[in-house]
Amino acid sequence: EVQLVESGGGLVQPGGSLRLSCAASGITFTNYIIAWFRQAPGKEREGVSCISSTDGDTYYTNSVKGRFFISTDYAKKTVYLQIDYLKPEDTAVYSCAADTGCSGSGCLCSEANFDSRGRGTQVTVSS
Repeated sequence: EVQLVESGGGLVQPGGSLRLSCAASGITFTNYIIAWFRQAPGKEREGVSCISSTDGDTYYTNSVKGRFFISTDYAKKTVYLQIDYLKPEDTAVYSCAADTGCSGSGCLCSEANFDSRGRGTQVTVSS
């Protein structure tokens, strides 16, 4: 059974930083796609960033490019989202999702079919 557990959210001032963690169990990190989503109150869920087992395959939505950085710690089976220069509009529940059915060169963020999701962690940016 695949389980995704997010952590690292909190209250931070504008311009601050956070590192979110998505701890994954039940996933072989040989073939995977893991993405971060966020949902603000009254808004639709938005795909923020993604990383896959294909070397160099990452994705960032335009509004976070240059401020967010996604990475994988294979030993800890954890995907991190480093968030810098936080803005009030970044306030949302951040959750991670995984596609565990891809294989080889088919593991691309652009072709993900997410089949597992975590519950999320709240990020609030306010002075």
